Amino acid sequence: MSVLDERFTVMGARGRIVLADRAPGDEPSPRLRRAHADARARLDDLERRWTRFDPRSDLSRLTDDPRAVLPADPDVGALVRAGAWAGRTSGGLVDITLGAQIAQAGYDGHWTGSPAPLPEALAAAPPRAAASPDPAARWSLLGADRHAGTIRRPPGVALDSGGIGKGLAADLVAAQLVGLRFFVDVGGDVAFGCGGAEAHGVVVEHPLTGAPAHRLAIASGGVATSGLHRRIWRTSDPPGFAHHLLDPATGRPAWTGVLAVTAVGRSALEAEVLAKTALLRGPRGARATLAGQGGVIVAEDGAVAVVPALRALARNAVRERAVPA
Repeated sequence: MSVLDERFTVMGARGRIVLADRAPGDEPSPRLRRAHADARARLDDLERRWTRFDPRSDLSRLTDDPRAVLPADPDVGALVRAGAWAGRTSGGLVDITLGAQIAQAGYDGHWTGSPAPLPEALAAAPPRAAASPDPAARWSLLGADRHAGTIRRPPGVALDSGGIGKGLAADLVAAQLVGLRFFVDVGGDVAFGCGGAEAHGVVVEHPLTGAPAHRLAIASGGVATSGLHRRIWRTSDPPGFAHHLLDPATGRPAWTGVLAVTAVGRSALEAEVLAKTALLRGPRGARATLAGQGGVIVAEDGAVAVVPALRALARNAVRERAVPA
């Protein structure tokens, strides 16, 4: 079997693409090399269009445009549709319209320093509580018209592609890889395809120890992890700690008692939305969120809970991809 495996940085996070076909030999086949080059080019183009950190990007120009309805590239339209779908699916907890709030929390400047120590941050965090949706529900004003080539969004609102963009990017690349065995990881949002071979083995890493917390077998679909442990930073005003998972109702970091959630979905985007929704809902809400397709919940004390439906998905595989409405 011919295999191509590359790691890289994309969308400010770690990325990895693994491709395999039935060509003989140990070297990657020409088919794999072409598919990999196309996949990397696709990811690079999506990052250029969706980043909040480049004023020339499509997403940044949307923020500065005073119109409520405006022309947009199809990939920007796909991101806007995904944001609206995520808002509906999560009851407003996964909110793509929090670009200004995530910047205010210090996310844009946290890259330059070392991550803050997790135990210290947890000890200093406020009382734990489940997050709530923003009553303004600005995500509900999002829309995209494929035929007209336009998008609709609240003028002046900064959209943050964040995890939604990573999951959607993995799925868009996966759509190009039909017939191959593949693994597309965009910052922890992973799309899988088995190409008729055996399922992929997936290890869920414990966020505190780095040891395996659970093992999955996924033939196709997606897996995503949402957690506090990778992006925590110190703040000076007010003094304390912050992370990138916000409570939409307050615009501030959510401390819910859940440290990390891994979710299985029919797509990487769906898995991303389920994982983030589960974490923001807190321990009890997390179990209910994952009940349909399964997942793994890690509490702040390190306790691991495996939602049983996860085992059913590992046995039966996932045959259908979720598509945002």
